[in-house]
Amino acid sequence: MTATEGNGTVPRETPKRTRLVGGPGMLLVWLYGVMVVGAVSRSAVQISTQFDRAPLAYSLSALAGVVYGFITYSLVRGGEKARRAALVCCAAELAGVLTVGTWTVIEPSAFPDATVWSDFGMGYVFIPVLLPLSAMYWLRTAPSRQADTT
Repeated sequence: MTATEGNGTVPRETPKRTRLVGGPGMLLVWLYGVMVVGAVSRSAVQISTQFDRAPLAYSLSALAGVVYGFITYSLVRGGEKARRAALVCCAAELAGVLTVGTWTVIEPSAFPDATVWSDFGMGYVFIPVLLPLSAMYWLRTAPSRQADTT
C-alpha cells in the first residue's frame, strides 16, 4: 500500500517466506532427517555406555547429529536467511567430513571406534560426504518457491 494511514505511517507488507524444499529438495530433508536419527541415537548410546573408550569419536558423532538437525530445520523453515544458514552449515559439514575422513585414514589409531564421518562416511554408505555436496548444489541452484499463505 502506498497511501498513508491516519497517523502518517505507511504500513509495510510482510515478506513471504520462500520454501527451500520441493521436488528433489524433499529427498534432502528426508535424508537429513534419517542422518539426524542415526547420528544422535548412535552417539547417545555410545556416550552413555562407553564414553571413556573413544570420547573424541563419540563427541564428533554427536556434533554431526546436531549439524544434521540444524540443516534439516533450516531446509524445512525456509526463507533466505535459512537458505544462507543451511549453505554455511553444509560447508561446515563437508569440511568436517573431509577432515575427520582424512584423519581416520592417516591415523586410524586416533579413533578406536568409528564416527559418522570416519572414512568419509563409509559406515553410512558415503552419505555423509555426498549429502552436503548435493544440498549445497540444490540450495544454490533451486529456485525459491513461494510458501502457501492459505
